[in-house]
Amino acid sequence: MNKTRFPKNFLWGGAVAANQCEGAYLEDGKGLNVTDVCKGLLKDPYMKWNGEKWEADLEGFFPSHESIDFYHRYKEDLALMGKDGMGFKAFRTSISWARIFPNGDETKPNEAGLKYYDDLFDEMHNQGIEPVVTMSHYETPLHLLTEYGGWLNEKMIDFWMNYAETILRRYKDKVKYWLTFNEINNLFKIPFAPGACLDIHPKNIEKVNADLTRKELYQAAHYVAVANAKTVKLAREINPDMKIGAMLSLSGMATYPETCKPEDVIAVQQFQHQQHFFLDLFCKGKYSGYARREWEENGYTPIMKDGDLELIQENTVDYIAFSYYKSCVLRAGAEMKTDTGGVYGLKNPYITEYSPEPWKWPVDPQGLRYLCNYLNDIYDKPLFIVENGIGLDEKEDENGKIEDDFRRYYVSEHLKQLSEAINDGCNVMGYLYWGPIDIVSAGTGEMKKRYGFIYVDKDNDGNGDLHRSRKESFDWYKRVIECNGENLD
Repeated sequence: MNKTRFPKNFLWGGAVAANQCEGAYLEDGKGLNVTDVCKGLLKDPYMKWNGEKWEADLEGFFPSHESIDFYHRYKEDLALMGKDGMGFKAFRTSISWARIFPNGDETKPNEAGLKYYDDLFDEMHNQGIEPVVTMSHYETPLHLLTEYGGWLNEKMIDFWMNYAETILRRYKDKVKYWLTFNEINNLFKIPFAPGACLDIHPKNIEKVNADLTRKELYQAAHYVAVANAKTVKLAREINPDMKIGAMLSLSGMATYPETCKPEDVIAVQQFQHQQHFFLDLFCKGKYSGYARREWEENGYTPIMKDGDLELIQENTVDYIAFSYYKSCVLRAGAEMKTDTGGVYGLKNPYITEYSPEPWKWPVDPQGLRYLCNYLNDIYDKPLFIVENGIGLDEKEDENGKIEDDFRRYYVSEHLKQLSEAINDGCNVMGYLYWGPIDIVSAGTGEMKKRYGFIYVDKDNDGNGDLHRSRKESFDWYKRVIECNGENLD
């Protein structure tokens, strides 16, 4: 292992999503977004069929509706993260689309929502923090699904561009680093949230998305690709200094064949094609041969307008942002499943470290080095790790302390391998830990699964006074940032 080395202007920090931390889910004119009807993205959304269309069914307790009340407490929380706390150089959050356009199809934005993010970004700059902003982190206005069918409808491109232009112009001097769609490759796994697709006239009224076909998902993906390209083009016209990135869940790209049997190796290659689909679109500006083959053999070719392919080709992203949590193993014919860390298949007998019960994720720091090199070799674009972290079941002891040695171990080992990737020649912009403060879990809707360096007193049932306290890892991560990663022990 060489000496750890990180670039001089490396963007150290953390990442969250508005829908998992803000709360205030209908405050100051905000409308419902897709995650407001979810108690976890891996569960069915709470929707009911009224005889004509789907509508929200909000009976019961939704942890995300209050979450950790970041909406009202962001100054307190940013003080813990910024120059007065851990010393973050960057902080990733998202803009809740429904705060700006409550239904999504309005022509004029909600000024209260715009002002909130003005104030938020101003406070981040006051703390010496560079905003990294996701335009859509599973936060499409629900009305756009129930009224139009979401990204199954070409009208979504215009609704998106109205939103994108509004925020790009409003924050053009406050936000340099943008991401368009969060983990958009999850469109094919959990379409309701990332792709915002909804069959508004289902044959099976018992389950949202029950009738979505692969052809429909490819059509939605094409509309997303057009919207992404138009956004990149517009951003460069508004402020050429802004950087637009693609954000994908790429744990699944660190997939190893169970054996060197050719069938296993080909199975992994074909599985990774699914991870490449949006990367090829957003970074290379084209549909690759494996996608076109599937279209031709199955009748999946999406409808495209004249000029769409040229638009996508000419407006590729500036960098690749991605999440990495764990690797997985695949055998030809074996089933691959999805959880909040990405995908998982067979057990890897060569990985001996796992996160504690009940989640037991395999810990594979070398998978991050492998992934960085893999992306660097194929796409030759700057890389930005915008999600990497570990969820643990934690409570304060009698002294109000939390010793989270495993979190420090997990992050330290991944940073050592990230440094190796940089030594290998990978151009890595920064590392944003997910999530630096306890928030509601995206996959399961829990507070129990805690990622933070900062503890928030709230449980799965909503009990607790929301006080914040520093875990043992808080001071450790602060020291890592202060020395620019030279000492990770």
